[in-house]
Amino acid sequence: MWSTHLTDALNLTGDLVRGGGDVNLDLDATAFVQVGLFVVLFLVLKPMLFDPMLKLFEEREKRIEGNIAEAREIDERSAKAKAEYDAAMQKARTAGAAEREKIKNEGLRHEAELLAKVREEMAKVADQNRKSAEADRATARDQLGKDSAALAGQLAGLVLGREVR
Repeated sequence: MWSTHLTDALNLTGDLVRGGGDVNLDLDATAFVQVGLFVVLFLVLKPMLFDPMLKLFEEREKRIEGNIAEAREIDERSAKAKAEYDAAMQKARTAGAAEREKIKNEGLRHEAELLAKVREEMAKVADQNRKSAEADRATARDQLGKDSAALAGQLAGLVLGREVR
């Protein structure tokens, strides 16, 4: 049976390729039964399978679109938050730099004050030391002036070999 149908199909294909003969299509009751079964099956499966699946596809599409919109909103909020963060960080850096400069200047001023005090104290100590040295020198001169006459007499006595007064 199959072999006859296959042979008929090959002959029909050959005729079509060669351009010969018309195709005869027989519509009998089986074609109407098949169409009827298809319609019944479609009517049974549509509410049970196709409609729920289409509804699922629509819900999935809505969720995807909602998630995309939510992701865009989150992305916009995060970009805004990052911009605010960057602005706050720049403001903090500027304030930090100003504070650092203020502290640095205060330190330099304090250093200059300390150096001025130390220089003043050193000048006082040097002046006291100079005055003390001058006083010691004057005392030593006076003492040498007093002792020089006696020493000169002793030296002359040693040189002359007798006592000089």
